[in-house]
Amino acid sequence: MAYKIAILVGSLREGSINRKIARSICALRNDNLDCSMIEIGDLPLYNSDLDDSPPAQWTRFREQVGAADGVLFVSPEYNRGIPGVLKNAIDVGSRPYGNSVFDKKPAAIVTASPGSIGGFGSNHQIRQAAVFLNMPVMQQPEAYLGHVTDDAFDADGCLKEGQLKDLVTVLAHAFSGWVETILRSRALLAEDSAHAAQAKKEAELAG
Repeated sequence: MAYKIAILVGSLREGSINRKIARSICALRNDNLDCSMIEIGDLPLYNSDLDDSPPAQWTRFREQVGAADGVLFVSPEYNRGIPGVLKNAIDVGSRPYGNSVFDKKPAAIVTASPGSIGGFGSNHQIRQAAVFLNMPVMQQPEAYLGHVTDDAFDADGCLKEGQLKDLVTVLAHAFSGWVETILRSRALLAEDSAHAAQAKKEAELAG
């Protein structure tokens, strides 16, 4: 079974290393991850005054993320924090309050940077938001990819053989397993609850 994954990239640059990393993760597990890069650059800034009549871009974004089984955040770090375009997308998807499209979706957070700390600040700000959004986030392996440059990719934007590709391969397999674990566990719990409810009903009828 292929799980639908919504990819949110915190960089608008077409040649972004984070965009390339995101594509690589899904390419390495295209057997069971059906990934879609969700456009966020066209989203008007979130304004609760527009909740009753949302812009078409908000509606499109919410529908795309809402249809996904899981979410993969891949982002750079700007000024030790989450890029504004990604924070806005999170805000748009999480509102109106009580109607978040992110609720309960398994997620992973990957940050990559030419610098040595690999987007650590951005990674944890996204993680903090995901906790509030009730998203089960993959804890291990942590993914702060430092010293990543365009030299790590070939002319087609694919990762070259080496340590970075090896690490991204581990991340891809871990994320695939995480999504499957969360969704299958949830299905089994629902099945157990249904069986328990049926058994209770039968016992009441028998009594």
